[in-house]
Amino acid sequence: MDWGTELWDQCDIIDKHTQSGLDLVEKYVKFVKERTEIEQNYAKQLRNLSKKYSPKRGSKEEQECRFSNHQAFMDILNEMNDYAGQRELIAENMMINICIELTKYLQELKQERKMHLSEAKKAQQYLEGTYKQLDNSKKRFEREWREAEKAAQYAEKTDQDLNATKADVEKAKQQAHMRTHIAEECKNDYASQLQKYNKEQNQFYFTDMPLIFNRLQDMDERRIKKLAQGYILFADTERHVMPIIGKCLEGITRAGTNVNERNDSVVLIEQHKSGFERPGDLEFEDYSQGINRASSDSSLGTPKGPLELLSRNRNKTFRLFNKKSKSVDSEGFTHLPPEQRRKRLQRKIDDISKELQKEVDQSEALGKMKDVYEKNPQMGDPASLAPQITQTAQNMERLRGELNKYESWLAEAGGRGDSIRYSTHSLNNNGAHNPNSPGAISDDTDSSQAIYTEFDDEFEEEELAAPIGQCTALYSFPGSSEGTISMQEGEVLFVVEEDKGDGWTRVRRNNGDEGYIPTSYATITLNK
Repeated sequence: MDWGTELWDQCDIIDKHTQSGLDLVEKYVKFVKERTEIEQNYAKQLRNLSKKYSPKRGSKEEQECRFSNHQAFMDILNEMNDYAGQRELIAENMMINICIELTKYLQELKQERKMHLSEAKKAQQYLEGTYKQLDNSKKRFEREWREAEKAAQYAEKTDQDLNATKADVEKAKQQAHMRTHIAEECKNDYASQLQKYNKEQNQFYFTDMPLIFNRLQDMDERRIKKLAQGYILFADTERHVMPIIGKCLEGITRAGTNVNERNDSVVLIEQHKSGFERPGDLEFEDYSQGINRASSDSSLGTPKGPLELLSRNRNKTFRLFNKKSKSVDSEGFTHLPPEQRRKRLQRKIDDISKELQKEVDQSEALGKMKDVYEKNPQMGDPASLAPQITQTAQNMERLRGELNKYESWLAEAGGRGDSIRYSTHSLNNNGAHNPNSPGAISDDTDSSQAIYTEFDDEFEEEELAAPIGQCTALYSFPGSSEGTISMQEGEVLFVVEEDKGDGWTRVRRNNGDEGYIPTSYATITLNK
């Protein structure tokens, strides 16, 4: 068996196997890179989808979020945005922990493999060089030994020749002796080269090449182990974000369970509650007593016949769900229904109060700054603050005037009575009207039927704040004064407005009744 050929066949097999292993690592890195691109594109599409369906700031869709079904959809979009963030995290971790790490490790393996193969090649070249020296020494020994034999044969032939002189015989013997000496030297050199080659050959086959093969084996095993770790890391990267993804999915489920159809209906009713009294029954017009009727009503003007009333009521009822094309904006909001007007006036008063408080704070700050300038002239001129102080005083005076004006309008609107309740009974909160009583229709009929005509654009766009928490009554409260609401011990109510420091909290029942209760009479829990 040619051990040299067999050895290099083994080297070729190892070379191909290690190269195939490196190619597999490179393929896996490309696979993970493409996976990260898919995750990044998926996350980008999810974010674009969430952004597409999210309402713009100040839009009508954002205002609809007071309804639980709209808010649930917004919560789902937020959870999908968080879900997209987790997909991006997966892509980032795969790129850093797998792609970059394995790419760096792959380059190290290539360099190590190249070094080991280079060492094997050097060992082979050195052994081949030693063999060439041995072969040259062997050929020289063979050549010189033949020459020595020829010289010895010639010396012996000359010695036996009777015609040869003594000088010729001596010269032939000297030549034979010299050739023999040279042949002996070549023999010794050949023996030395042979010993050296055998030693190098043993070193090559029993030490150098096994060591190189062991190193290549160790390198390949480390490659396989690193690749296996990459496989496991691929799954672990997904597994680590599963709890957060699960929370996102739980949030979507929670958004669905938080939808409260009853509360949405209550919010819609509160948002568009008008406060108008419902129209009473039409009177019976007795035309059989037309003469007496006409004479008795002559001083009151021309009576309105039933056909005229029916026609008018029919037209108004028909326009109940129609939008008026003309939008009216009155400073006192007199164009709005009573309940909506009170809310708008209260909102306006709150805004003016905030502006007034800012001006008061600024006035106090300017006063303190003026005192500092007067005590320390080097810090500034007190006279330079005069225009600002004057302007602030004028603003405060203007805001106080507006505040008084809107408060008077609110007092006027509050005198019309609380908002009506949407129930099957026709009695309102003030007990002001009972359509079943005789003679219920008066000159206020036209105004009471304004509910059919006053639903303009601005009224339809009125909004009601969603509940901000719940409270449980600790004690019973009669709610006898205006603006308050009664409650029984243990009753649960919705909180719509926090205590502003005056000791009162605004609450609402499920049926839509709303009013203030003493804060100390209930335990209040606000939504986070």
